[in-house]
Amino acid sequence: MINPAAGNVDIPSHSGRIRSDPIIFWKIKGRTLLNTCKRWTAAVLCLLLSPLPAFCQSASGDHAGQINALVPAATRNAKPAKVRDDLDWNDLLQTQKSGRLRAGLKDGSILSLGSNSELKVVQHDAASQQTSLEMDFGKVRSKVVKITQPNGKFEIKTPNAVIGVVGTDFFVGFEADRTTVICYRGKVMVTPSGNAKIMRNSGQADGNNSIAVSEGQMVIISSEIPAGGFQSSQAPPDALQASMTDTNVPDGPLPSVHPHLVRNLIIGIGAAATGWAVGYTQLNSSGGAATPRVPNCQTNPNPKLCG
Repeated sequence: MINPAAGNVDIPSHSGRIRSDPIIFWKIKGRTLLNTCKRWTAAVLCLLLSPLPAFCQSASGDHAGQINALVPAATRNAKPAKVRDDLDWNDLLQTQKSGRLRAGLKDGSILSLGSNSELKVVQHDAASQQTSLEMDFGKVRSKVVKITQPNGKFEIKTPNAVIGVVGTDFFVGFEADRTTVICYRGKVMVTPSGNAKIMRNSGQADGNNSIAVSEGQMVIISSEIPAGGFQSSQAPPDALQASMTDTNVPDGPLPSVHPHLVRNLIIGIGAAATGWAVGYTQLNSSGGAATPRVPNCQTNPNPKLCG
């Protein structure tokens, strides 16, 4: 029999049957269902939440920087790029004829991509200062923060050269199988790769076949070299200015200016001024009065006749 005070079930030996209180039975069954429900809920939550830490860690670890300014048309991974788009490892940046792009890396370095250019952010680890970029064609200006971490590096690779820096401001262009490197500030080490040769070197080559290019100097790397090669102590002023202009990325859209608009304006203004001066001179030489024209009168060889 059931003993209410003890809260247990009495099973008489002679009855052969189990007697229980219905209230206690439903309490036990409800507790069992509740525990089962809790276990299933915990299992589902574990499945949903367990990938998140690894996903978040991977996303933050591969983050390289952000696009700060651009002039259409520019793309990121073959999709239209937008200001404040994130940059991740292995992202491919491309600009068209009218496009330019400026990106800020996590360590504070700045990349300014000119028109008709392609740059791949292979790696950028701000903590260890490990940065690797690849450019198959185009122009880029890099303002790199000083490398202070052991084994830190900042490298840009072209099809025939590797450019490494410690902290500087420099330009890299690749076109027609030629890599052009111009150093604005600091020092750049340029190492020809493959069968590339030094065409014009204003720096000094070291034992590792790397050329040191200092402020205001330039070097051109190519797979072909003319007889005797080229030597230049300083980068020409027009080359310095052109490289800066070609990689300038304004915060707003570029003005729609024809490449020869300024030149044409000067020529036009000069021609107009010349014509005005000639007309003014003739006017003064005729006494300031023009010969009046008689209506319906045509030129006749006889000066006394009209018509």
